[in-house]
Amino acid sequence: MARFVVEGGTPLHGEITPAGNKNEALPLIAASLLTDDPVTLHNLPRIRDVRNMLEIASALGASVEDLDPHTTRITAKDLRSDELPAALAREIRPSLLFAAPLLHRRKRARLGQPGGDIIGRRRADSHFLALGELGATLDMSAGGFTVTTTGLRGADVILDEPSVTATENALLAAAVAKGRTTLHNAASEPHVQQLAKALVAMGGKISGVGTNTLVVDGVERLHGTDHTLLGDHMEIGSLIATVAMTHGEATIHGVVPEHLRMMRFVFGRLGIETEIRGNDVFIAARDRFEIQMDLGGAIPELKPQVWPGFPTDLTSMATVFATQAEGVVLIHEWMFEGRLYFVDTLTREMGARIVLADPHRAVVMGPSKLRAAEVRSPDIRAGMALLAAALCAKGTSVINNVEQIDRGYEELDTRLRALGARIERAA
Repeated sequence: MARFVVEGGTPLHGEITPAGNKNEALPLIAASLLTDDPVTLHNLPRIRDVRNMLEIASALGASVEDLDPHTTRITAKDLRSDELPAALAREIRPSLLFAAPLLHRRKRARLGQPGGDIIGRRRADSHFLALGELGATLDMSAGGFTVTTTGLRGADVILDEPSVTATENALLAAAVAKGRTTLHNAASEPHVQQLAKALVAMGGKISGVGTNTLVVDGVERLHGTDHTLLGDHMEIGSLIATVAMTHGEATIHGVVPEHLRMMRFVFGRLGIETEIRGNDVFIAARDRFEIQMDLGGAIPELKPQVWPGFPTDLTSMATVFATQAEGVVLIHEWMFEGRLYFVDTLTREMGARIVLADPHRAVVMGPSKLRAAEVRSPDIRAGMALLAAALCAKGTSVINNVEQIDRGYEELDTRLRALGARIERAA
């Protein structure tokens, strides 16, 4: 089990470019199985979750060829299996996204139980309710999920929640279903938009991209494409908070400013000063941070929302950063009841002043002088947040189980060292 050894208290300075978007890469790998033509993905992040998805694609019969360290060509001429390897599926939740291409190509998909971060209940109902509307039948009698179809058909579908992966699964199926599909209450995150744009480049007919209603006219056949992934805006948000809380100054290149509007607004209310410079975002060094109170001096509430609201994946980073700002803020993570459990480590081991009111709410009182500690990464985002805390705290900290962080951040230790971080990876 790998670990990071971190000597904290050094401000981060310099320039950095984010890796490709993890949450864009995973559905695109699944989408490549909709066609027997080659699909080439550029700016692919080399992280554990991407590797697992590529291994699943290969196990199903696709040819996976690395053209360079961040470019992969996937050719799915013959899919020899309709059953996902159970061990790989358990590693990653978006393994569910192979349902649609397998239904299209093989009329059957045996998915097993998906894995992913343990941040609370993560229901799969939305996937199968949507696929059911599109002509699939679910069987759970043998454990896991087996879906079959005699042919995907268009339908008027309202998702019972704006789930990102359920929207993506429904979109993949609708792209090749017979007839028109209308997806209501669809997720509209940047990675969902990018998936839709890639499907259009493959010959799909999709309108409403970027909205919560997608209209899809199914086509009989999709062809291959070359697609370049955007930089990961979750990584960008993580880097903004990390640089700021070390009282550093940095420029992050290759951003899409429109995708950062809400996170910059929320981080700004916590005291982080950022500036858009073309396709870069600049984080200014500050000696102190102050939480902006609501009108009348009321304690503000930081509450993630569906897009274009503040992303739930940045809740952990916002919580950690708030420990360094003067004032009080209520963190209300209503989506996942396990997302905030890491604050127990942050308070008990590192000295943060946080009251965990219940599984969904935490009151952060800052600023706290964080102390170095040995901690364990419980999931991708909490692991990154604890690493940021370690970079802020003076002294030597150890972050165990960094394989969780590696699932979402490419060569993070190497890239942080380029900003001046004193961090080493150890076995």
